[in-house]
Amino acid sequence: MNKYEAMVLVRPSLSEGERNSLFGVINDTITKYGGKILQANVWLEKKRLTFRIKKSDEATYYLVSFNLDPKQVKEIREAYRINENILRVLISVLD
Repeated sequence: MNKYEAMVLVRPSLSEGERNSLFGVINDTITKYGGKILQANVWLEKKRLTFRIKKSDEATYYLVSFNLDPKQVKEIREAYRINENILRVLISVLD
């Protein structure tokens, strides 16, 4: 298993309940594919974006560190891509 870090940009217009539910979905997706969450928290609240993404000028940044088999990263990216409340995801390998 490799150690990864995912920066997830989330729509800032979500209510507190919807946002917490989405964070749960993000974490559950990782564990569903055999990953283990090491740390997860909101990194920035409503940060203005340099350019619009999916008609949004702002985003909430959610940072997740986790261990996962490298073969499962593609499935996680696909699951995040189809969620309309997730604007963008960057998954990086940590040494």
